[in-house]
Amino acid sequence: MKKTKIIFWLSTGFIFLMEGIMPMSTLLFMPEYMNAGTKPLGYPDYFAVTLILFKFVGALTILLPSMPDRLREWAYAGLTFNLVFAVISHIVVDGNITFILTPVVVLGILALSYFSSKKMSVTKVQERRKGMILQGA
Repeated sequence: MKKTKIIFWLSTGFIFLMEGIMPMSTLLFMPEYMNAGTKPLGYPDYFAVTLILFKFVGALTILLPSMPDRLREWAYAGLTFNLVFAVISHIVVDGNITFILTPVVVLGILALSYFSSKKMSVTKVQERRKGMILQGA
């Protein structure tokens, strides 16, 4: 369980930095660069602002353990969709292998966060059941 928690916190922390803090800091402190990743792909400026806000909220949602499971599932799904569509956009528009592989790597780390989160949830349920059985005996 300890190894799973370490994997979860490292991967989720990385996602929070990459998908939450970095884009939000760009929006707040260097707004002239907020569309640096979306403009070359042909997306309008308002799309960049919306994407930044949703990425921050999604990354924060998976980081906070007190969030409801269903909301966390939607946050993981939203971040996954974002990364998959980033890969597709880069393949179609510029074909730059670095721009294509970056979201693939982040998606792999997001998957690591998701599966370690699921493993921790299953372990918690098993521990609760085990505790209930011991109390009843």
